[in-house]
Amino acid sequence: MRHAAIDPQLFIDNRQRLKRLQLPNSIAILNANDILPTNADGSLRIVPNSDLFYLSGVEQEESTLLLFPDADDPSLREILFLRETSDLIAVWEGHKLTKDEARQISGIQNIQWTSALPQMMHRLVCEAEHVYLNTNEHKRSGSNVQTREMRFVEEMRRQYPLHQYHRLARLLHRLRVVKSHWEIDLLQQACDITEAGFRRVAKFTRPGVNECDIEAEFIHEFTRRHAAFAYNPIIASGRNACVLHYIQNDQTCRAGDLLLLDVAASYANYNADLTRTIPVNGRFTPRQRRVYDAVLRVLRGLMAELSPARRHKDWQKAAEEMIEKELVDLRLLSLRDLRKQGPERSAMKRYFMHGVGHPLGLDVHDIGFTTEPFAPGWVMTIEPAIYIPEERMAVRLENDVLITETGVVDLMAKIPIEADAIEELMSR
Repeated sequence: MRHAAIDPQLFIDNRQRLKRLQLPNSIAILNANDILPTNADGSLRIVPNSDLFYLSGVEQEESTLLLFPDADDPSLREILFLRETSDLIAVWEGHKLTKDEARQISGIQNIQWTSALPQMMHRLVCEAEHVYLNTNEHKRSGSNVQTREMRFVEEMRRQYPLHQYHRLARLLHRLRVVKSHWEIDLLQQACDITEAGFRRVAKFTRPGVNECDIEAEFIHEFTRRHAAFAYNPIIASGRNACVLHYIQNDQTCRAGDLLLLDVAASYANYNADLTRTIPVNGRFTPRQRRVYDAVLRVLRGLMAELSPARRHKDWQKAAEEMIEKELVDLRLLSLRDLRKQGPERSAMKRYFMHGVGHPLGLDVHDIGFTTEPFAPGWVMTIEPAIYIPEERMAVRLENDVLITETGVVDLMAKIPIEADAIEELMSR
């Protein structure tokens, strides 16, 4: 692992919180993600299963975690199964976790090789009345690829058809959305690394550079700080910024254009999510400045509105009302446009058509029940925008904030966002 060691108490506490939500005499089982193939004999680098990492700190393939809080034998209440290494594996793939290393990382004392999993699981599942199995229940997930977890669910239901099965995701959504102080520290490190990348890029950007040159600057800064991209970077100049998920990143940046940077770091699997919009030549035009300041006012307003007990849908509505007002002031909408619109045909949607924020954590679009009120411990993004394709520009700004009992803490407060601060940074 690239990152510094994490206090295992984080994972110990996470398991204890989960156990308190489990039904009596129940067992929960989680699996690592598959290593996905590419072409020929190629494969992608493994992406750790967020839920397994949350409960164990383990990032290695073919790992399985079994939690049985009411097991008669105390030594069988937590078991972590790992892939056993060999001389051949060591030569071709490198180091794999030893049992002692896994104990230090996870705080789990009973570490077994995966060869012991079938017999041990059969014994414990037969003692349990309820079985929690895990699947990806993010509302926006759309993968048609069968995962390791889904194969495991099918096999369990085939072998043990009379058990009572339950959705582990429902419990983990409730737990993971509220961040502990360890998690907030890791998220802050991801934000700080993102800040370093942004400052580097702001000083580097000038007319004539290619979007991919800017991407390379982020790679350099993130990698040297033991981090990676939290998601595919969006480096979009001019009209490209009006494509919400533009990732081509291969066009020349031109004087007079704005450059939208939706780029952030992932550190120890915890993700930042930043967007800044900067002028390619270092100075905003008067029109660009007006649009920029309008979006910044909305971001500030939404930060003030983000409080416990507020619902996401009401916060989104407040964002749209703020942006609507700014669009009128910018003469992009008229009062006549607003009178003509209906509930299913919002005039504002032409210039702002996406959500204004989402939970953030081990996943960039982190899990959690966004139909429920916000609560202390949630980390949210705030990302208002105005897109004007006919003017070859878009402005989107995004910061990550922690919700507390008394308001929000801006985890990106040190990253320049005021237009004057952006111009000053770029002038260096």
